[in-house]
Order: sequence, then structure tokens, then C-alpha cells
Amino acid sequence: IIIIMILSALQKVFRKSAYVILALLVSVCVFALAVWLPNISLILSIISSQDVSFVSKIQLPLNLLGSIETNFTLLSATYTVVIAILFGIYIAMIIYFLRRRIKEVGQGGITTGFLGIASGVLGVGCAACGSFLLTSLTLVGAGGILAFLPLGGSEFGIIGAVLLAIAIYMTAKKIINPQICKIET
Repeated sequence: IIIIMILSALQKVFRKSAYVILALLVSVCVFALAVWLPNISLILSIISSQDVSFVSKIQLPLNLLGSIETNFTLLSATYTVVIAILFGIYIAMIIYFLRRRIKEVGQGGITTGFLGIASGVLGVGCAACGSFLLTSLTLVGAGGILAFLPLGGSEFGIIGAVLLAIAIYMTAKKIINPQICKIET
């Protein structure tokens, strides 16, 4: 029953091509950012360099997208792709919902979605550097904490994907059964 409800909501949202395009664009952007994040200083230095041709400035970021195969473990590559796709779906669903029911929006689904996004971002990382954002934080012992986690920080990516899936479920529920007070006359 839950799967049918989610599929029904997805069908309702993605019936319009604008939401399909939005979900695809958001997913691609999130994926690209997650893959580029470990190399962001390299990308910025190449793009800002006057010694590098315009074509090379475009080619480097595009070529770095292939680093998902080499710099990420199978687990981190999988949840990076899943988070990107779920995030695109979630954003399209939220925009669909908000455009149609702005007055009835409840904070639960939106809060869960943003928690999923935040947790997913914390878990982004490659095989070489682990959870990139957490290890780069200047908090005392952040890198040490990751060493004690069984998946080396990948837990944050998995939690992010789960929270985004829950947010999609909660949003689908609101799209299919909006909580509208009936006015009796």
C-alpha cells in the first residue's frame, strides 16, 4: 500500500515534464558537487587561472566526474548516486506540493528532508579521504571519531539516503492525502 501511494504521488508529480527536468537537473548538480568536492581547490585554481584554455577549464570538471569510479568506494559511490537521485525527486515533489498547497504545508516532511540532505552531505567522500566534510572540519577529534565508526563515516551517507527516502514518503503522503480542514456550512 505504501509503495502504491508513493508511485501514485510520483506519477502525479512527474506527469508534467517541468518536474522531470527539475529533478534531473537537481540530481545532476548534486552528483557533480559531491564528486567535485574532494577536488574543489584544484577545480577553482584551474578555472581561475589565465594560463589555462577555456576548453581545458570545461574539460577538467567534466573529466573529474569519472572519478566516482576511482576515488570512491563502491558503497560511497552508491549512496552518492542514490542521494543525488533522491534529492532531485524530493525537490521536485516539494516544489509541486508547495505550489499546490502552500497553506497546508506541515514542517515534518520538510525538516526530515533537510536532515537527510545535511546528513548526506556530511557523508560525501572518496576512498582516499573518507568522509570529506567531517575530516576537514576543525573540530577536535572529528577524524578520530570517523576511525571508530564501522564504515568510516559512510554511515552519514546511508543515514542521509534513508532520511531523504522518508521525506519523499512523507511528501508523497501529503500529495495524495493533503490535510485540508473541511469547512461545514
